[in-house]
Amino acid sequence: MLKSSPLLNKKVLVPRGENQAKSFSQLVKTYGGIPVEIPLIAFRPIEGNQRLQDSLKALDTYDWIIFTSNVTVETFFSVHEDRKSLPKIAVIGKKTAEGLAERGLEAEFVPSAFVAESFVEEFLPLVRPGVKILIPKGSLARDYIAASLSDAGAIVDEVVIYETYMPESSRDRLAKMFSEKMLDILLFTSPSTVDHFMGVVNDFGFSKKISEYLIGCIGPVTEKKLLSYGLKVHISPKEYTVEDMIKSTITYLEREEL
Repeated sequence: MLKSSPLLNKKVLVPRGENQAKSFSQLVKTYGGIPVEIPLIAFRPIEGNQRLQDSLKALDTYDWIIFTSNVTVETFFSVHEDRKSLPKIAVIGKKTAEGLAERGLEAEFVPSAFVAESFVEEFLPLVRPGVKILIPKGSLARDYIAASLSDAGAIVDEVVIYETYMPESSRDRLAKMFSEKMLDILLFTSPSTVDHFMGVVNDFGFSKKISEYLIGCIGPVTEKKLLSYGLKVHISPKEYTVEDMIKSTITYLEREEL
């Protein structure tokens, strides 16, 4: 812990579930903050997913498979153990690539910036008419990548393999945190976390309290979602990782102390 860190003793919202929160919370602790884990999103596989089973049977017909998150990687390989039949792999983000590495797999394509727009721009030179691509995704994921690659002549199959939802227990806990002012900094990791958070805020009538908090996010898509609710975004790092979001938060706090 850094004793002089401006994050010292600040209570920071960690909006991820238990499996995803560990590294996030550890970073907050490293800089002296107090992580408050309230999962604003949770994931569960789609049961009886015939579309996924059909795609797995035809996996050797695809040229590429694109994983857009570590949750997608985890869910996909929970039902598919055969590593030999995989097509070339592309991912968005270092964490997703690391999730593959843990399974002894390597991504052949990782964009320089971890957002869909950068992925498409850099991946398009690899796309030729008729190339076949599989994109496993969550229920709330955007279709930007699939639409863009289809426009370039690719044959793209999107398959929803998990659904995203707001844990009911998190609603009550978040409401308690608001009512008792037990948070200082709100950090968001996806548009879904923002939507679920604001659902609680509106349901419990806390909208006027939002201005009391420092708000940060992991990238431009999440920032756009925050702005759509009329919220002021204090922190939005140039590199779209949790570590850079926390470092940007510290930089912001240091400027405020001057």
